[in-house]
Amino acid sequence: MQDVMARAARVRLMIFDVDGILTDGSLHYAPDGELIKTFNVLDGHGIKLLQQSGVATAIISARKSPIVARRAADLGVEHLFQGVHDKLEAFEELLAKTGVTKAACGFVGDDVIDLPILTRVGFAASVPNGHGEVKSRVHYVTKAGGGQGAARELCDLILRAQGNYEAALAPYLK
Repeated sequence: MQDVMARAARVRLMIFDVDGILTDGSLHYAPDGELIKTFNVLDGHGIKLLQQSGVATAIISARKSPIVARRAADLGVEHLFQGVHDKLEAFEELLAKTGVTKAACGFVGDDVIDLPILTRVGFAASVPNGHGEVKSRVHYVTKAGGGQGAARELCDLILRAQGNYEAALAPYLK
């Protein structure tokens, strides 16, 4: 766990996959064919707390959905890449845009399409129901499942590793 905390302490940019991470991975279609996704409010608040502590956030997703764009906007996620089938290309574009090094990036993903990023970042994470090949190659597997608090768990872990957790809670403890 010491190595995990040291890696999390270096994160300046945290990147999230969507399906299976910010959602439980289920795809629900309305009668008109519109895709419906469910997001967890605890995850969202964790992302906001992380941003407030100075850690930038991004989303890289293979699917393209107006719902994800809306969620990213609601959370103030500055960097959004959707409909990306070459996630490594999007990651390299993100690095060029932000100037953040690979070692200072965290990424959480759950399937083999995420491996090109997961194997390059300083802090790689997955979820309990992630693919076995992914879980065997990351630094940390959350206790909470995707869409069920996994993102919040990671945000809290990063805040703790960087010594910012108590400061993030302070406004709520007045």
